[in-house]
Amino acid sequence: MTVRWGVLGTGGIARSFVADCTAAGVEFVAVGSRTEEGARAFADEHGIPRAHGDYASLVADDQVDVVYVATPHSRHAEDALLAIEAGKHVLVEKAFTITAAEARRVRDAARARGVRVVEAMWTRFLPQTAMIRRVLAEGRIGTPRLVEATHHQALPTDPRHRLNDPALGGGALLDLGVYPVSFAVDVLGVPTGLVAAGTLSDQGVDTQMGIVMTHHGGAQSTVHFALDVRTPNSASIIGTEGRIDLDPTWYTPTTWRIRDADGAVVEEFDGREELAGYAHEARAVEAALTADAAQGGPVEIAEDGPAGIDHTVAVMAVMDEARRQVGVRYAADDAVRPLWTERPS
Repeated sequence: MTVRWGVLGTGGIARSFVADCTAAGVEFVAVGSRTEEGARAFADEHGIPRAHGDYASLVADDQVDVVYVATPHSRHAEDALLAIEAGKHVLVEKAFTITAAEARRVRDAARARGVRVVEAMWTRFLPQTAMIRRVLAEGRIGTPRLVEATHHQALPTDPRHRLNDPALGGGALLDLGVYPVSFAVDVLGVPTGLVAAGTLSDQGVDTQMGIVMTHHGGAQSTVHFALDVRTPNSASIIGTEGRIDLDPTWYTPTTWRIRDADGAVVEEFDGREELAGYAHEARAVEAALTADAAQGGPVEIAEDGPAGIDHTVAVMAVMDEARRQVGVRYAADDAVRPLWTERPS
């Protein structure tokens, strides 16, 4: 089955995603921007045959099977719902939405329309991530008891930049923190409670935040993220009989190793790739749609698994609660629910 992709949005992440996926053989047939000029320039740059000067025209394009939403995350819910209403499957950049309430709306709309919606949390789809899941399932480090992960970058300080604007969902959490939070939830499950502390800018967005989460059975995770400092960005999963250490930059294709309880290296892995690794998430969507076509309808998937939409909603609810404790408020916060209501059944 050939899956034809459309791109909604023409910013930096769209350029990186399309360039990487095109090199891996993913087929892009259309792009939509807010202007004809922007769409045509992007199409010419990436060899995409059709350019649309508005998003509605893109999602109405009958040659498009899947829409990749690459607008700022303050628009993700609106743009995903537009594509879903048009009957398109959707891959939505992370953070999936601004709030869990928005994520629920997108999830429910996709289910009602009978289309697939997936969060483009690309780390989840890397081959090294699948290998780490196997290592954990085999019990090679015993029972996981602690996850540690960071994501620090020195990003623009201009108060007019979207990262520093509360109206656009600015702050470290949704751009950077979503990586380590998702990683901790992927490994240990949705937390039963959390404590968050952070530093706010004059504009009211979080410049730094740390979260300690408690998970089933008393396991814990500690994550920290910031947009005003740069660090190596590594991660570890510590178990009762050993640990897994991921080297910088841990959320990209990288090197990693298994250590025993005394810290000695048991096995080393090299997950680095020639390409950036974005194509794995696109191929996962294509594989799901191909399976659907072979079965004559949607194939049952684990919606609360690491790539499932219920899992994504749960992560968004965790971040809602962290923001609530730190004091970061968005205009979309009119329907925040406590994180424990979002545990996948």
